[in-house]
Amino acid sequence: MPQDRDDAFGWIDAQRERRDRAGLVRRLSPRPADSPLLDLASNDYLGLARHPEVTAAAAAAAHRWGAGSTGSRLVTGSTELHTTLERELAEFCGFEAALVFSSGYAANLAAVSALSGRDALVVSDADNHASLIDGCRLSRAEIAVVPHADPDAVRKALDAAEADAGEARRRALVVSDAVFSVDGDAAPLAALAGASRPYGAALVVDEAHGLGVLGEGGRGAVHGAGLAGAPDVVVTATLSKSLGSQGGAVLGPARVIEHLVNSARTFIFDTGLNPAAVGAALASLRLLRREPERAARVRTVALGLYGRLTAAGLAAVRPDASVVSVRAPSPDEAVRWAADCRAAGLMVGCFRPPSVPDGVSRLRLTARGDLTDEQVEAAVDVIVRTAPTA
Repeated sequence: MPQDRDDAFGWIDAQRERRDRAGLVRRLSPRPADSPLLDLASNDYLGLARHPEVTAAAAAAAHRWGAGSTGSRLVTGSTELHTTLERELAEFCGFEAALVFSSGYAANLAAVSALSGRDALVVSDADNHASLIDGCRLSRAEIAVVPHADPDAVRKALDAAEADAGEARRRALVVSDAVFSVDGDAAPLAALAGASRPYGAALVVDEAHGLGVLGEGGRGAVHGAGLAGAPDVVVTATLSKSLGSQGGAVLGPARVIEHLVNSARTFIFDTGLNPAAVGAALASLRLLRREPERAARVRTVALGLYGRLTAAGLAAVRPDASVVSVRAPSPDEAVRWAADCRAAGLMVGCFRPPSVPDGVSRLRLTARGDLTDEQVEAAVDVIVRTAPTA
């Protein structure tokens, strides 16, 4: 249909109509400050977003440093809190250095784009998060998308690139989520490292759903795989999930972090993370260090949800971390199921096309370490009771 010259955004109406017909319209649903709903939808895995120590640290940081960071990190946007969080986060996760960004999305864009480039090859898992995919697109590198969680496919992609390059070996990057956000399955990190190293390829791992849940005391899947601190491994993370705050970080060798300070556009040209978020993340990190059992409790809750739901006949995916995926028959049924859960007092996530790589709609449940056994039982009861009938 030709564009109406008098309506610059007329094409938006056509797209909206297509979404309406497909039942794929997204809408904002503001939550109240004190919601009565049992929450299995948020990413507050450790239940720290409202912890008194965390909120008090956020308030104290705002009072001392101000509501905003006032500029980019390289101008006025770095405070003593930023450098303290970077030092303690790197130490906790087992890396030489860390760099804090305004979001996990910005951290992923920085790591992928600044560590590759026009003459590089980036090998990316087909199920990677949108932020990693966008980092690949911005990198201007050649991108090889390989089947999900398949180290052999990674090896073949690197081998083909090396054969094409001959003696002039190309810079290469292998990029993967640590835990995939849709089904909650973990990447085979040790095998990915084994596939990458013979070709001199670096491994970049997004620990958004691993930090605070996997590894010793919640140090992440990379730490659990014995790869923390390796000279060819870089980790990205978000502060908005297990740490209950906001922001992101890149962790790795000191020379990599120095390179990002000097070349990552989402660091150089972005306003620094606000002090309240930095203070909250630092308080959460110290709580996790002091109470490592919080990470184990998340995994216990996730496996408990999975076991009860599958025992009731639902098609749930066994979780490797905190995300429990429950398949729905169709997008419409998934939306209806989530709405019925909400009406019964339970908030759950609802994933459907185009947000899911396999086109399969599902409820996405997030286990939280602060849930009681009674709350888990109540949640399972609601999900089973409202499930679509065959």
